[in-house]
Amino acid sequence: MRIAAIASMKRGLEQFIYRELEHIERAGADISLFPTKSRPGLYNPRPSWRVHRWSPLRAMLWQPWCFLCHPWTYVSLLVHALKLRALIDFVIAWDYCRTMSDADVIYATFGDHKLFIGYFCKRILNKPLAVEIHAYELYDNPNPALFAVALANCDQIITVTEHNRDLLESKFDVPPDRVEVVRCGVDLTSYRPGNKFIILIVAFFVERKGHEILLKAVQKLANPDLEVWVVGDRGAEKDSVDVRGLAARLGIEQQVAFFGKLSGTALRSVFHACDVFCLPCRFDSSGVAEGFPVAIIEAMAVGKPVITTRHVEIPRVVPEILVDENDIDGLADAIQQVYQSEALRTRLGQQNRQIAEKVFSVRNARRTKELLHRLVSTVEQSDPTTTPTASEIAAEQPSPVEA
Repeated sequence: MRIAAIASMKRGLEQFIYRELEHIERAGADISLFPTKSRPGLYNPRPSWRVHRWSPLRAMLWQPWCFLCHPWTYVSLLVHALKLRALIDFVIAWDYCRTMSDADVIYATFGDHKLFIGYFCKRILNKPLAVEIHAYELYDNPNPALFAVALANCDQIITVTEHNRDLLESKFDVPPDRVEVVRCGVDLTSYRPGNKFIILIVAFFVERKGHEILLKAVQKLANPDLEVWVVGDRGAEKDSVDVRGLAARLGIEQQVAFFGKLSGTALRSVFHACDVFCLPCRFDSSGVAEGFPVAIIEAMAVGKPVITTRHVEIPRVVPEILVDENDIDGLADAIQQVYQSEALRTRLGQQNRQIAEKVFSVRNARRTKELLHRLVSTVEQSDPTTTPTASEIAAEQPSPVEA
């Protein structure tokens, strides 16, 4: 079965529309997508979907040819569209029909302009039309008059709730036996009760942060209960690492969640939610090392166990758990050790909080302020020719009356 799906991609596809079309395809259908708007977003068309985007210029240039080939149909539908204030839907429909003729069914994913365009496509191509009604179309439809006409001409009306079916009957006189209720679905193999073990890494995507070592260690463990939360993105440095591509190449993209850059409450929330923080720092290929990663300090401060490497200053502060740089096997063993023992995680978290209180409190900033103040005081005391302040200069100037 070949389905011509009319959908909006204002910011990519709606998640539930993408999910529905994905599972319809897996059930054996062939999907052609006709987007009313087309911008990238979180859910973009799958590679196997043929996407037919309309073009305003092409659509207008195409109209004379449509008239010449189908004069009676064109004129009668044009008059109909003008009466219903649907000229744009009419024009887009003719553009879509150039590549929709091989479809077995037209499927409007919403009861708004997607349905209106589908209605004109049905009238032009004489194809069966189905629509799925979600919610807003029943309350704030962009063209209520055309909505009623299009519904009357649908071969199949689907809606996602019993309440919607009642509204279709009470507000639009659609007999209940013409409406099928098909609730939104979810992949129960992906969305199921579980007890994921969250490994958090917070860092710019650069080589010395060790994303590659962490992801390869997770791949080695082959434990589907492990999930890596990646906070951060490409930084200003030129040697950015394609962490998303790396996860895909390792075949563990289903175990890796990318949060992008976070700050404030959102950043603290992922620290609180994780089971362990892992940052396998290393010298990069240019010989550049870390100072002391602030993300490790933050993880210790919220009382989380930390897995990191014997890298420059880190062993002076973090007593455990440490592995050698670039040691994938050692890192995998450390993750497994922490994963298996809740008691160990609790002990390390408490220990790290105590270290943070002792070593990393805001007393450090006050100490910097004291050093700067002492420097200023020392300079003022030792240099009699110290440059006078602005107030001192002003005090030495004669007043206008004196002048």
